[in-house]
Amino acid sequence: MAEQRKRESTGSGGTLRTYRAKRHFDRTAEPRGSAEEGGEHPLFVVQIHDASTMHFDFRLEVDGVLKSWSVPKGPSSDPHDKRLAMPTEDHPLEYRDFEGVIPAGEYGGGTVIVWDDGTYRPLSHDRRGRPVPFGEALRKGHASFRLEGSKLRGGYALTRIRGGDGSEREAWLLVKEDDRLARQHGGPPDPRRARSARSGRTLRQVAEHPEAEWRSDRS
Repeated sequence: MAEQRKRESTGSGGTLRTYRAKRHFDRTAEPRGSAEEGGEHPLFVVQIHDASTMHFDFRLEVDGVLKSWSVPKGPSSDPHDKRLAMPTEDHPLEYRDFEGVIPAGEYGGGTVIVWDDGTYRPLSHDRRGRPVPFGEALRKGHASFRLEGSKLRGGYALTRIRGGDGSEREAWLLVKEDDRLARQHGGPPDPRRARSARSGRTLRQVAEHPEAEWRSDRS
């Protein structure tokens, strides 16, 4: 068995400071973040979030947290689709399990389902063909990776197209690699009809069950 790696996300500062500052943990059961043991391969999750505007949240495990982007139209399996991806605050690893209802009046109030999840493999290399750590690739503005999910599979890339130096709001593109797993017209389904990869439920079905509020469907 590969040696497990400890994921530290409990530092008093750290990259979860913004995430924690936006939430009232005495009002919600949203995960605060704690040290975790991770497996050999980093994880990803795509959540559909029916908040003030409907969007997909694309999250990749990097250096003990979930690096996150809001993707309004959702990831696509079609290499011709260039999906705008706007960075949001880092989330704790526990957030990959969250599916439920964020109470009205709280930050991000609305319903969330896990549309897809799985593992990913970093693919970024330098000009000499040497692997580049994924966090470093993101800091430089371009990261390639291979998703192994139930719905999203194959090569993808995130490329920063604006910002990164603090002068303007940062923006990225999420694009599918043109490999054997690519599909034309491979966009996600209507978010309101999409079903959770965890529970098989739609946003409406989750919203109609009070017991779903701030609880994961998986213990």
